[in-house]
Amino acid sequence: MGAVPRRPAAGGEPEPDRAKALAGFGRYAGPATFILASLADGAKHGYALTKDIESFAGVRLAPGTLYEALARLQAQGLIEPVESHDRRRPYRLTAVGAETLRAHLDAQRRVADLGLRRLAAGWGLT
Repeated sequence: MGAVPRRPAAGGEPEPDRAKALAGFGRYAGPATFILASLADGAKHGYALTKDIESFAGVRLAPGTLYEALARLQAQGLIEPVESHDRRRPYRLTAVGAETLRAHLDAQRRVADLGLRRLAAGWGLT
């Protein structure tokens, strides 16, 4: 997986562009967002992730989709495996993953807010 895009920060040092980090996931940006949001409240293994995502998003990720997204997130350093003493393989959010999720959700909130304002103004839908 490619590196997180960078932009110059104050002081001249490059800083990851967290808001765009998940954009490179293409069709896996949705599953990646669900996984990061699920891991935001603690480490989980695959089945627990699937059940949690289903409970808060109403979406059931297929195993192939889940594990491919987990591999991509791990390759980008957004999640990391946690030691386990059984066959399950739990993952947890990294600090970079938390920053990336925050930036991504902030960007999505701006889009949602704009869409809702436009619907209210043009269609009377609130």
